[in-house]
Amino acid sequence: MNSKTWTRIIVLTLFATLDIPVHLAAQDTAKLHQPHQYHHYRLIDMGTLGGPNSYNESNPPEIVINAHGAAAIGADTSLPDPFPSDCFIDCFVSDAVVWQHGVLTDLAALEPGYSSFPSAINARGEVVGVAENGQIDPLTGSYEEIAVLWKKGIINLGTLGGTQSVANGINDRGQVAGVALNDVPDPFANSTLYCGTFAQCFLVTPAATEAHAFRWTEAGGMQDMGALGGPDSAASFVNQRGQIAGEFFTSFTPNPSTGVPTLDPFFWENGKMVDIGSLGGTLGIPYWMNNSGQVVGFSNVAEDQSNHAFLWDRHDNPPLTDLGTLGGNYSAATWINDAGEIVGGSNLEGDQTGHATLWKDGAIADLGTVAGELCSGANSINSQGQIVGFGSGDCFNEDHAALSENGGPLVDLQTLVLPGSGVTLTNAIFINDQGEIAARGVLSNGDGRAVVLMPCDENHPGVEGCDYSMVDAATLQPSAPPAAQGPAAVNQRNRMPAGMSNRFRSRSGRRTPVSGTVKAPAAEQTSSASTDGVDVEGEQLLGPLYGGYKGYCAVYGGKLTGYCTAYSYYSCAAKVSTACPSGKTAIKPGYFRCSDRFSRYVDLGRGCAFN
Repeated sequence: MNSKTWTRIIVLTLFATLDIPVHLAAQDTAKLHQPHQYHHYRLIDMGTLGGPNSYNESNPPEIVINAHGAAAIGADTSLPDPFPSDCFIDCFVSDAVVWQHGVLTDLAALEPGYSSFPSAINARGEVVGVAENGQIDPLTGSYEEIAVLWKKGIINLGTLGGTQSVANGINDRGQVAGVALNDVPDPFANSTLYCGTFAQCFLVTPAATEAHAFRWTEAGGMQDMGALGGPDSAASFVNQRGQIAGEFFTSFTPNPSTGVPTLDPFFWENGKMVDIGSLGGTLGIPYWMNNSGQVVGFSNVAEDQSNHAFLWDRHDNPPLTDLGTLGGNYSAATWINDAGEIVGGSNLEGDQTGHATLWKDGAIADLGTVAGELCSGANSINSQGQIVGFGSGDCFNEDHAALSENGGPLVDLQTLVLPGSGVTLTNAIFINDQGEIAARGVLSNGDGRAVVLMPCDENHPGVEGCDYSMVDAATLQPSAPPAAQGPAAVNQRNRMPAGMSNRFRSRSGRRTPVSGTVKAPAAEQTSSASTDGVDVEGEQLLGPLYGGYKGYCAVYGGKLTGYCTAYSYYSCAAKVSTACPSGKTAIKPGYFRCSDRFSRYVDLGRGCAFN
């Protein structure tokens, strides 16, 4: 699970800090407002393996649909998670699967009955990700996850001498980038960043030893890429030229303001790792790298009070460019295509709302929002300039999957999908160069779904169920947001990848946990305690503490397990706690969103804490 992950009226905004054109040309502005017609899409629910939910990698988005229409997702089985106190995703065993031409193929597991999840897929259909090995890490008590490659079966990519690893990206040459633990004790193993410890941020797991970026090839196996002077590094992306980008601690010296070393993005090529640098702050994260080696992401500015989107291009002088904002203090760039077009999001003046943003030809454009909503964000842009993302009515929840074409305003993708799918779209994650979209949505009962949107266009003739007529933008009507019922609040109607007005804020703060009462998985339906009327905001009661976390007592079968489940941004921290006496009946059983993407079944009436 790539843990470095998560965004319309046209407003043109300049960024005065750069010596670049400050507005789009008049003819370009006119083009943005010209009437536009859209193709219909066929929505394909890729289903599950018998469980309630399916998932796609989205934080940040990776290449999860290849050029041949093969999509890599995670799908629940009906089996209960073997680690109920620290579930992999939603307390069901989840398998990595590939969907193509209507066929869902369950990829092999390292151990039967344990979970796996795909991070990315290449043009040859090779998939990388992570799989449980059935073991408990003796140094942390967490279940172990190992980087894997699915290529005519499953290949265990190993570690760098430690207990865990994850594969984040793969190119069409079969080169893999990821992060693995070694056996060297890490002095910052328990020091927190914006998302928990380094390992929790970039391996989605706690750790006691150093994490290092790795490059894997079939000929050379796993190679340690080092860490440029600090204890930890992680590789997130590998492009078709074999260039790799990621992040690393620049030293062993903690900053007085954060308690951890400066975290910078890096660029790697031909055995040499280069520090991309920062915009003056102590934290920067890359979100994507194109095939020219241009890297985008965000970096804190001086004094870490805000963060700005950046572009790094080694051919520029200077190579690192502050892309600016739409008037607020926060922005982030999530994707760059091979033409150098960049998308992401930015807060507006006052930092109360954030809009999807396009940086193109030296200008910054506000892509607005889906009609009637306050906030939006952009996730991905393809070679045709098609942009996908989401809209939000409250600037916190994902409400509508969105599409922008020709730099025009966002439209609600639901209005382009033929009725009858049963899925309400909430976020469009990734769009490939064929215009095929990976998205997520919810069913009427709240179960989450990873879906593919197939364009009904000249490149996809004869698709069953397609309507090949065109839709005039003027006729599009916004659809209602998905109902927040059943498991939707903890499954696919997710909190926005960092809020939305919050999405582009300094990542030194953690995302808000969410809790509430929902239908329990089958393994939890023996609870005798009432769940009626429980609707608790975890952040209001149990917000993260300085130097530690607060959480709730974990529940299984209606009884406390003895573990405290805590909020840790990307993973769900779990530790034996005296505040959670094992065997006690839960007072208020329900779900607690204990990280950006995961939830745990807990006792909302019993809080717990640990440092």
